[in-house]
Amino acid sequence: MPRQVEHLPASFVDSLKVAPNVSDTGRPESELIVLARKGDQAAYGVLVRRHQDRIYRHLLNLTGSREEALELAQEVFINAWQALPTWRPDAQFHTWLYRIASNAALDVLRRRKVVRFVPLDDDYDAPADQPGPEAQLQARQGLRRLDAALARLPPEQCEIVLLREVEGLSYDELATTLGIDQGTVKSRLSRARAALAALYDGTGK
Repeated sequence: MPRQVEHLPASFVDSLKVAPNVSDTGRPESELIVLARKGDQAAYGVLVRRHQDRIYRHLLNLTGSREEALELAQEVFINAWQALPTWRPDAQFHTWLYRIASNAALDVLRRRKVVRFVPLDDDYDAPADQPGPEAQLQARQGLRRLDAALARLPPEQCEIVLLREVEGLSYDELATTLGIDQGTVKSRLSRARAALAALYDGTGK
């Protein structure tokens, strides 16, 4: 099952060498972006802290490797810092980051031609409303089947499923992140969901 909560090490921002270790000031993101675009590394460090976990989680779900996801996350935020002057203010900052992250991850996945996921922990806790050990076992087995099905999706289909179902992006955000129109988003997502369902049920090839 793709992880809902994953955190980068506390020293991650420091490893980027973009800012002193400052705390989140609570300033609006738009103000921080304006400052960062002017070269304010401390403001950019706050932006990184606000978005680092979601970007890392997305990369981890796509690559299946914590080490690779960490390396790619560093690459994403360094590239974003360098490209920030070209960022368009009419675009949402987090969808722009997702696009950079997805492109980086898909490059890696295409090179190794496989998508891997972090395996489900053996101590996974089933939802509290499950009636007992048998139901918990069934839940674990179902999630393992979902892992296997996700791993067999083409990278582009896997990407859109994760962005929609795990990261919760809207159709507008998906269109911006993936660089496609909403009609293509809906058709690609529909095909990806159908392929995932077929693989999960054992009817997909």
